[in-house]
Parts: sequence; structure tokens; C-alpha cells
Amino acid sequence: MGLADTRFENRRRKLASLLAARRVDDMLVTHLTHVRYLSGFSGSNGALLVSKDRTARIATDGRYATQVAEEVPDIEATITRKVSTELLGAVMEGHRVGYEADYVSASQLEALQNACPEGVTLVPITREIEAIRLVKDDLELERLTEAAELASTALRELIDAGELAAGRTERRVAADLEYRMRLLGADRPSFDTIVASGLNSAKPHHGASDKVIEPGDLVTIDFGMYRAGFNSDMTRTFAVGEPSEFLREIYEVTRASQEAGVDAAVAGAKLVEVDQACRSVIENAGYGEYFVHSTGHGIGLDVHEGPYAAVTGTGELEPSMTLTIEPGIYVPGKGGVRIEDTLIITSGAPRIITQFPKELIVL
Repeated sequence: MGLADTRFENRRRKLASLLAARRVDDMLVTHLTHVRYLSGFSGSNGALLVSKDRTARIATDGRYATQVAEEVPDIEATITRKVSTELLGAVMEGHRVGYEADYVSASQLEALQNACPEGVTLVPITREIEAIRLVKDDLELERLTEAAELASTALRELIDAGELAAGRTERRVAADLEYRMRLLGADRPSFDTIVASGLNSAKPHHGASDKVIEPGDLVTIDFGMYRAGFNSDMTRTFAVGEPSEFLREIYEVTRASQEAGVDAAVAGAKLVEVDQACRSVIENAGYGEYFVHSTGHGIGLDVHEGPYAAVTGTGELEPSMTLTIEPGIYVPGKGGVRIEDTLIITSGAPRIITQFPKELIVL
């Protein structure tokens, strides 16, 4: 059994222990991200049954018969279109079977109930697999680092090639960046690339439009690479031509806030305190009302996952968790700034995997 397969087995073992503690016999995993996390299977139709005795069964349809054999060599696959009900139908009488309540619709739940053998009880389970995913293993951290480094290289190439410049549209810059990520090995962007220039930079989730970048604009670029199942996420704000004194000021306040958040993101730190470390810098500078989102989130198989650094954040950071630090100031009618890094939490200072300068670059 290869290294990756052993790690999938280890993840299933953790889930099996949680099931045993909750007096649940089996867990029907239907959320495709979790099917991949627990087995390595990356197809678009699949389900997994994990039992408290650490055994597992997987099901997919005929389109993926070869793929599931290659990706999941340690679990015998059932080939069927009705993956969830087929696995559920083979459960032993009297078993309590957990299902992913956060990802099962009312109609899907009805179908599962109808497929249950006599004496089988369905038990709603929430956030258990997400809790296992909070702390990454070495393979996950390696893939996350690769994606972040390649995405950073793509941004560097874009800037060096002069493709962020006055006279170009936001949409064209976004397309050029995504093209460069593809050439470097991206399967796709992690999310729709944001290129927000001028007054659009005051919109946190602007997107990329046909607006032409003009001299004096701040341009915020928020982007990520999805590669081998994992995501990256980074934001930098640039000046195209000399910015106004006001825009320079909010840039420097945001940078100080972001660096304070990075410094605060250490093992044992409460997530609400990490958020406050960023927020207090912006509030003390008089721009608190313009920081309109949370400080950061974890990243992995999903681009947004736990833990969450926010005013309402709960829990503490642990080594091998991931966290973005991405404060921003967005002033309607004037412009905005966001600076974001992705961190890996360690026993010491956090490791920044999105390496790119944070000093204001004037192009």
C-alpha cells in the first residue's frame, strides 16, 4: 500500500473512532469532497460507507470503474448508478447509520429512508468529518504548498510581463493570470479571479469586468490555483501609476493589519483573537467601519473551510492547521485594499506559503 493510501486509511480510522464514540455503526459519506478526503476517489458520482470496525465500501457508476480501481486500490468498489442507496441497502439489520445532514436534501433523505433495510436507523451527523479535516497531514500540506507556490509564480510572471497595466481591462488581466496558472499545472482556478481596479476595488467581491485600468488606480487581485485536489488563495493590491495620498494611507494601514494578524496566528491562539489583532489596527486608524468581512479561513480540498478567524470565531489554532489572513479596507467612492496570505500553523511562527512582496508596488 502506497503512502497516500495509508493516509486515507488513517483518516477513515479517525472517523471510525468518532462513530464508535457516538454509538453509530456505519457512516454513509455522500459529499464528494469527503468521499475524496477519505478514499482518494475524485469522480463526480460516488459514495462511501465507513464502519466503526474500520472497514469501508465504496460505490460509483460504470464511467469510473477504471478510475476507482486506480485511485482506491484498497477498497473493493460496487459499480452502480444509485451509489448511496446501494450501499445503504447492504447494511446489517439493527445498525445505526450516520448520514451527512449538512449535505443531504429532504428528497435525498426520503430516498435513503426508503432504501433502509428493516431495523436500520438513520442518524444525522454534522461537522464530524470537517473536524478531522481541520488538522492537515504531511501530504495535504505538501500539495497545498505546491499550489500556493505555483500560483505565486504565475502572479510574478504576470507582473514581470507587464500584463497589469493602464489601458488593459480587468477581464483581460484575469484571463492572462488564469492562463499562466494553467501553464504551470493548474486544473482550474480555485474560484473566479478577482481583478478590481479604481472604484471597483472598494467592492470586496467585485469579480473582473470590462472596466479599463486607468493611471492612479489601485488594483486588487484575489486568485487561487486548484491543483491535484487542493486550492490556493492569495490577494495583493497594486498601484498602476502613482496613487493618491489617501490610497497610500489605506494601503499601509491594511498592510500593518495583515502583518499583525500573521504575527498573532500561532498555535494556541484563539481564532477570535487573531481576528481582533487585524481589526484593532484598522479600527485604531479610523477605518473600522470599512473592514466588512472576517479575517480569514482555512484552506484545503475546499477553498473556504475551517478554521475561521472572525468576530464570532470559536476554537484555537493547532499545528498543521491552515489559515488565511486577509484584512481589507473598502471605502465606497474612493477605493479599497486587501492583502492576503495563506499560512500553515506550526509550533513556532506560522509558515507563509504565498510568497510575494507586500510593500506597495507601483507599476
